[in-house]
Amino acid sequence: MNQAHIIKISSELSLPPRRVEATAELLDGGATIPFIARYRKEITGSLDEVAITAIRDRLSQLKELDDRRESIIKSLEERDVLTDELKEQIMQAETMAVLEDIYLPYRPKRRTRATIAREKGLEPLAELIFAQDFALDPAEEAKAFVDESKGVESVEEALAGARDIIAEHVNEDKTARGRIRHLFFREGCFQTKVVQGKEDEGKKYEDYFDWNEPVAKAPSHRILAMRRGAREEFLRLQIVAPEEQALRILDGLFVKNQSPSSTQVKEAVADSYKRLLSSSMETEILTATRERADVEAIRVFAENLRELLLTSPLGQKNVLAIDPGFRTGCKIVCLDRQGQLKHSDVIYPHHGQKAVPSEAAKVAALCEQYDIEAIAIGNGTASRETEAFIRTIKLSRNIPVIVVNESGASIYSASKVAREEFPNEDVTVRGAVSIGRRLMDPLAELVKIDPKSIGVGQYQHDVDQSLLKQGLDDVVVSCVNKVGVEVNTASKQLLTYVSGLGPQLAQNVIDYRNENGPFTSRQQLKKVHRLGAKAFEQAAGFLRIRDAKNPLDASAVHPESYHVVDAMAADAGVSVANLMKDESLRKKIRLQNYVTETVGLPTLNDIMQELAKPGRDPRRQFEVFSFAEGVNTMEDLEVGMKLPGIVTNVTAFGAFVDVGVHQDGLVHISQLANHFIKDPSDVVKVHQKVRVTVLDVDLAKKRISLSMKDASSSKNHKTTNRNGLNIPKPR
Repeated sequence: MNQAHIIKISSELSLPPRRVEATAELLDGGATIPFIARYRKEITGSLDEVAITAIRDRLSQLKELDDRRESIIKSLEERDVLTDELKEQIMQAETMAVLEDIYLPYRPKRRTRATIAREKGLEPLAELIFAQDFALDPAEEAKAFVDESKGVESVEEALAGARDIIAEHVNEDKTARGRIRHLFFREGCFQTKVVQGKEDEGKKYEDYFDWNEPVAKAPSHRILAMRRGAREEFLRLQIVAPEEQALRILDGLFVKNQSPSSTQVKEAVADSYKRLLSSSMETEILTATRERADVEAIRVFAENLRELLLTSPLGQKNVLAIDPGFRTGCKIVCLDRQGQLKHSDVIYPHHGQKAVPSEAAKVAALCEQYDIEAIAIGNGTASRETEAFIRTIKLSRNIPVIVVNESGASIYSASKVAREEFPNEDVTVRGAVSIGRRLMDPLAELVKIDPKSIGVGQYQHDVDQSLLKQGLDDVVVSCVNKVGVEVNTASKQLLTYVSGLGPQLAQNVIDYRNENGPFTSRQQLKKVHRLGAKAFEQAAGFLRIRDAKNPLDASAVHPESYHVVDAMAADAGVSVANLMKDESLRKKIRLQNYVTETVGLPTLNDIMQELAKPGRDPRRQFEVFSFAEGVNTMEDLEVGMKLPGIVTNVTAFGAFVDVGVHQDGLVHISQLANHFIKDPSDVVKVHQKVRVTVLDVDLAKKRISLSMKDASSSKNHKTTNRNGLNIPKPR
């Protein structure tokens, strides 16, 4: 354990060193973030997942810095240029940029103008000039270095070579680089211009055809938009800083006086900045701002994904799910309460009025035959029309009709997972099944899809893909373990995200279940092939076994704490089951009596909460949502209309809202509230039910502008989602 890292992280995160060290040790020992946050509160001082994740990520960054430090030292040692002073500088470097600045003069280089000048023997002349002695006449000194055999044919060539050497020295000076870097961050500006001849083809970037914005203030979505436009070769993107300020900084560092030598140095400094340093800094700042934008975009995506995964589940109901379509008809599937496919069919309600009665009768018959309790309709093509058709059918009982987000369903239907699950069904049946299951339990179904395909991100294909995967995987793991997993019904994909399992152990759990029947206790998990003590410790508390002999097996109480509950029940003279049922008995328990060296009040409080509501689902109760009747297409929208809608995506520049017209509208950040806000996620969340006002409808560009000012909203309601993402306009 690197104590320097512990102290540094402790200072940065304002946490006691002992908590940081304890968390680092648990992570190093293979413990997962959900496990540490839920079951090791005494050790970490009740750090939450956010703090634990921050410690993990910072440890990884510091290790990467140390690895680079070691690599540099090794390279310098091999070339016999490492001095004690240089090594001390390397060891003290706290950022990768500073470390690379120190290493730059010693980095093996391609052949540069300065290299060529040195080969011509001009380094002594450069040193004489750089000393800037008033008595020195550079031109006179340069005469001694004119040598045609070495390629120096004139005094001017000798002086030019000397200036090249000085320019490279200026470029490699760590103080100069640090100050110019600071200038670029503080005063630099993004500049974009349209590539000549690409005006029409790149019209979606027209707001950036002649754009200038300070680096310090540019938000992540505009940085990503500019970078995408440049990558697609519609824009030229550069970062520029005030040249006069940069040269004043450099002159202050390197120009000592007004001597003839200083004039040469001043010229070399200007050349260094224009030819070397400015482009180097531009590359650095582009990289740094991209990383900053990536972090923000991934944060937004992760927050949206969390809201989506924790969407309220309908629960175990018999569901008729419809994947709507016009020409090819609507695929229908009937699912039982466990989500198993019982029947599939196709109806053609949009093939003329003559077809409607027979298709309606078919749906009504299926609802009776399979005791349907809810109807799920995908929100793609023909969604509103199919919903309207279903609502005209006279059913024997009131069955809720719910429009369900189908983003990513087509990807699932063609995936290996879907083929394994339904080898004898086509993609349309698999897609309809996914729609129905999403209504029953969004989390269990959505984990089967790559999070990037779910459609709640901002420029997710432009950001660092490894960081994106880490961030999204963290969210999925957090949500799965927060909700808990019923081990006897969970899919392999859902089990994969359980703390301590992973793909292979998840498959082993499925294999054991298939061979031996349902699990009857958590202890039985230890019989699963390769599921050892460590994996059991990590996973057991997040796995649920409904109707187990021990009622605690259906709760979030970890098996390592069962003895505590047994002692409580014994002291009360009742069974564990009765203790869980009787609140009056639980109120009599004095938790202090059960505190030990390993079990403290945080764990005991968690246990008491679980005994009150064992295996409780943290997701909110499901509520049915309906779009406005008669508003089915963009043509139906009118300025001033007030409509119910569902937030489908939250970005740094606003929120997209589905109002049921097959095109999401944008509520710009300036229209989200009556007061100024910095972060749209402070006001709205994905799947939140809102009421919006139509500000503008552009049919040609398929853009809808909406406002939530003075509009009522319910922050707690969550329901369907569909992604929409435009190139954001600058403000």
